[in-house]
Amino acid sequence: MKRRDKEKMLDMTTILTDYGYISLFITSFLASTILPLGSEGLVALMIIDKFNIYTVVIVASVANFLGACTSYYIGFTGRGFFINKYMRISDEQIQRAEGSFKKYGGLSLLFTWLPGIGDAIAVVGGLLRYRFTQFAVLVFIGKAFRYMLVAYIASQY
Repeated sequence: MKRRDKEKMLDMTTILTDYGYISLFITSFLASTILPLGSEGLVALMIIDKFNIYTVVIVASVANFLGACTSYYIGFTGRGFFINKYMRISDEQIQRAEGSFKKYGGLSLLFTWLPGIGDAIAVVGGLLRYRFTQFAVLVFIGKAFRYMLVAYIASQY
C-alpha cells in the first residue's frame, strides 16, 4: 500500500473513531430524507471495525426513523413542491406508494427502508393523514429490522 493510501486510511479511521456515532446519526437521518444516500455501508463498516453492535443499530434506527418522520411531516403538510423538487420523489413514486397503501394498508410502512420508494411511502403516510402513532411503530420496526440484519451480516466478517 502506498504511503498516501495509508495516510487516507488512517484519516478515515481517525474520523470514524472520533465521530463514528455522530457520522452514523447524520448519515442515517439524511438517507431517509432529502439525499439519495445509503447508511448501510457505514453500519457495516462500524460493525467490522468493532463498534458496539447494539449502539450502532440503535443510533442508525433512531436517526433513520426521525428522517422518515420528517418525510411524513412534509407529506402531512402537503408541500408537493418540496416533495418533487428537494426530496426528488416523482409523481410516479407517489402513485406507486399510494397503490401499496391501498393494497396493503399500514403494513406498507414496514418497507420505508426500500430504495426508490421508501421515502415516498413515508410521504404518502403523511399525505393520507395516517395516524402518527401507528406510522411510528411500523416505520421503526421496519427500519430497526433492516439495520439488525445488516449488522448481523457484517458481524460475520
